[in-house]
Amino acid sequence: MKDAYKTQYVVGQDNIRCWGMDIHRLVFCFAAIFTLLFITVTLSSPEPTKKVFEGSKSWSIIHGDALFIVSGNFFVLFTLCIALSPLGRIRLGGKEARPDFSILSWFSMLFAAGMGIGLMFWSVAEPVGYYTNWYGTPLGVTEKTPEAAKVALGATMFHWGLHPWAIYAAVGVSLAFFHYNKGLPLTIRSGFYPLIKDYCWGWFGHLVDIIAVLATIFGLATSLGFGAMQAASGLEFLFGIDSGIETQILVIAGVTAVAVISVARGLDGGVKILSNINMCLAAALLAFVFIAGPTSVILTSIASTALSYAENIIPFSNWIAREDTKFFQGWTVFYWAWWISWSPFVGMFIARISKGRTVREFITAVLVVPTFVTLAWMSTFGGTALEQIQSGTGALVDGISDVSLAMFQMLQNMPFAEMASFLTIVLVLVFFVTSSDSGSLVVDSITAGGKLDAPAPQRIFWATMEGVIAAALLIGGGNDALGALQAASITIGLPFTVVLIALCLGLYRGLRHEWEFVQGITAR
Repeated sequence: MKDAYKTQYVVGQDNIRCWGMDIHRLVFCFAAIFTLLFITVTLSSPEPTKKVFEGSKSWSIIHGDALFIVSGNFFVLFTLCIALSPLGRIRLGGKEARPDFSILSWFSMLFAAGMGIGLMFWSVAEPVGYYTNWYGTPLGVTEKTPEAAKVALGATMFHWGLHPWAIYAAVGVSLAFFHYNKGLPLTIRSGFYPLIKDYCWGWFGHLVDIIAVLATIFGLATSLGFGAMQAASGLEFLFGIDSGIETQILVIAGVTAVAVISVARGLDGGVKILSNINMCLAAALLAFVFIAGPTSVILTSIASTALSYAENIIPFSNWIAREDTKFFQGWTVFYWAWWISWSPFVGMFIARISKGRTVREFITAVLVVPTFVTLAWMSTFGGTALEQIQSGTGALVDGISDVSLAMFQMLQNMPFAEMASFLTIVLVLVFFVTSSDSGSLVVDSITAGGKLDAPAPQRIFWATMEGVIAAALLIGGGNDALGALQAASITIGLPFTVVLIALCLGLYRGLRHEWEFVQGITAR
């Protein structure tokens, strides 16, 4: 039996070599031009630009809510079916391939790139926001009631559990399979080869890869900018250091400098080491809050969060005749759009580090392990914050005043608060470094035509650009500019949803053909 998915296309054949770089002549140039154009327009008119993109984001969320929710449910069911079917036995890289990284390092890298910083930012603010009706309550429950506390944690878990990781898994396993098993470039376009064959190397493939680069750059720069605000707020809260623009720029400069060093050292010498440090620091902070906080309440919270998640996953996944429209569109649909726009970055990075894993092992690890870690994390931090509110302790009793301060306000009511807050700041910064350097590796791969061994100056260029974009937007437009960038990322999520659904169809065809191909060879 002939392997019909072999192509004459050679990785890097459309590249040009200049200034010590090896770049895809169209993807790199157009991605760079669109990025510079967006930044120029935003800096020249931050408020009007934000208004335009906020309008497009609102339109996408209001008119695309059903598509987002249906597709999110589809990705969960699709990945689970692939993992449980015989196709799950296919090994990424072939039968003889073996993993490049240990289980611990592999998990640390995929988790740090996927959601690490988000858990730091929202693990307190989100359940508190739901409980106090900061912007709608899940399923319309009455705020500040025992039922509200239970549903708030369940809704938080829903937003950070199986659904987002299923999106990442679908993208990741597709890219890993077509790259390691079929020898195609490690870019988004390769997932469409079973559907359109060599046409994926033409204008359609260029467009998909350019959108993936823009979504990644915009998402990373947004996170870096907002993260700088959180770190600066923490420094002011802890040490009295002014949290103004100067401190935020210094934070971005420091994170970017470390990210540049890390990305220059590559996966083994940079990203892997920092990811392992990340997980150790996160485990230390989690253990501290669990022991120093209301341990019995946290244990109860873990059980009640899991139960609420299981009980309400179907109501939360429903899109028909929702009465909690404010919460549904303002939180759930927003998150789904964000995860989808974030998926090229996380999915491709996970694919890059997953050679040698079986499809079943890949999907199981990407879906199940992070979900359990998220359950423990959200229940510990969110449960502690809700207990403080219910007992009338601390600043969170009055609700969310500043999202970037929520974590520090919770820690303030615990022993060794200054030590824990300092550890939190360090963890936030290290998470940002790992997001930046892993994102730079992804953007570098796409703009290098799928090459994994592109020159180091390219990785350094993109790592530097992320910091420069975030700093420029903070200086030139502050929250308005960052808001415009985030709104642009969310807007990209709507058309990219259709792209990911087609990607799943291509993956299924590719895996089924691979299974039949291998079975045919075995039968001879």
